Amino acid sequence: MATAVSLAGHAHAADPTEANRATMRAFVDTAYGQKQVRKAYEVYVAPDLVQHNPNIADGRDAAIAELEGLLKNPAAHFDVKHVLVDGDMAAVQFRGSLGGDMGANVTEWFRLKDGRIVEHWDTFQIMDAKVKSKNSHPYF
Repeated sequence: MATAVSLAGHAHAADPTEANRATMRAFVDTAYGQKQVRKAYEVYVAPDLVQHNPNIADGRDAAIAELEGLLKNPAAHFDVKHVLVDGDMAAVQFRGSLGGDMGANVTEWFRLKDGRIVEHWDTFQIMDAKVKSKNSHPYF
């Protein structure tokens, strides 16, 4: 059972949610829709990005190298389902695949500061054709 929490009186006069929502939508469209990773990261990500994925080093350049490597595969695709923004935090949920029957349900988390992404986390749920659940893949 979900519990509603009132945030009335806690909003700041300069709530960055709307500006950060526009930034995240542009970032997602450029990086995942257009597959222009370098452009997306150079425009929307701070050079000193703090990376919480243990397989990628800190810094914007390390993220660019990792993602450009993955997207060289012409079969790679990302079906973005949600872009959620609350203040300086954002989440992007998508189904990604590098081709074939296997893919992943991915949620990426970002923290923004001064209109740029400064921190990144991600979680993966591997999806393949041999699922045990009778429920469909979770696209929400």
